Amino acid sequence: MQRKKPAPPEQTNAENFYYLKQMQGRTPMVVVLDQGETIRGVIEWYDRNCIKVHRQNEPNLLIMKSCIRFMYKDGESRIGGNNEGNSQPTPEGD
Repeated sequence: MQRKKPAPPEQTNAENFYYLKQMQGRTPMVVVLDQGETIRGVIEWYDRNCIKVHRQNEPNLLIMKSCIRFMYKDGESRIGGNNEGNSQPTPEGD
């Protein structure tokens, strides 16, 4: 008789690892809010419910995670996920 595999852990800590990595590297980020507004800055601090974004020449913001639609590294394409080449298809055979 085969035993069932145990259920995966409820929390993987992947989110914590991601925030720590971006904070340590002082990676410029773009945070897109539920209403479509974009915030650019560096994640300075986080906890279970919110993140603190440090912005140049603008006030720092404490953003509730429940208001964040998604975020990505500034300079990366939202579509392609990297900054290599053109994200638009190029015509061939010219």
